[in-house]
Amino acid sequence: MNLKSRFEQLCSPFTEDQQLICDLWKEVETQYSEKGRHYHNLLHLENMFRELEEVRINISDFTALSFSVFYHDVIYDATSKANEEKSAAKAEKRLAELHMRQDTISIISEQILATKSHQRSDEGDTNYLLDADLSVLGKDFKTYMEYTQNIRKEYSIYPDFLYKPGRKKVLKHFLELESIFKTAYFKEKYEIQAKENIEAELRLL
Repeated sequence: MNLKSRFEQLCSPFTEDQQLICDLWKEVETQYSEKGRHYHNLLHLENMFRELEEVRINISDFTALSFSVFYHDVIYDATSKANEEKSAAKAEKRLAELHMRQDTISIISEQILATKSHQRSDEGDTNYLLDADLSVLGKDFKTYMEYTQNIRKEYSIYPDFLYKPGRKKVLKHFLELESIFKTAYFKEKYEIQAKENIEAELRLL
C-alpha cells in the first residue's frame, strides 16, 4: 500500500499547491516514523486502511475518515495523556491550511478525539474508525502477541511494576465494554477472538 499517494490524492481536491501537499505528507511520515514507535507507526495506518476498504460502501464520508486515520496518532508520546487532543489540534491546523470546510474539519477532529475512550458513537463513520483502530485485538494470537510486544517497547520507559498494572487496566476496560467493536461487521469478524486474546494476555501479565 502506498500511503504517500493515498495522502496526496486525498489532499488534491482541496488545493493545487503541490508543495503544501508534499510538506503535509512529510510531516505525517516523519511523525509516524519517529524512533520509539514500534506499533503506532505507518504499518498501523496501512492495516487500518486495509480494514476500512472492506467496509467502504458503508462509510458516508470516506475522505473525512481517511484524514482521521492519517492524523489520529500523528502526535504520540507514551508518557502523555493528551495525545488524542494534540493530534486533533494538529489535524485542525493542517486541514485549515488545505482550506477544507470547517464543518468537515470539526468532524475529523471529533473522530480523532473519539479514539481516546473508544466509546460507541452516534456517528456511524466514527464507529468504523474505532473498530479499524482496534482490529489488531482480534487477529490471530501470534499477530496479537507481536502487537503486545511492540506496545511494551513503546512503553519501555516504564518498569514492569508500573507497566503491568497500567496494561491490565486498559485490557480490563476493553472487556468491560458492552462490546469491543461497535459495528456489526467488525463485531462478527473480531469480537470473540479479541476477548480470547485479551484474556490470554491478562493471564500472562
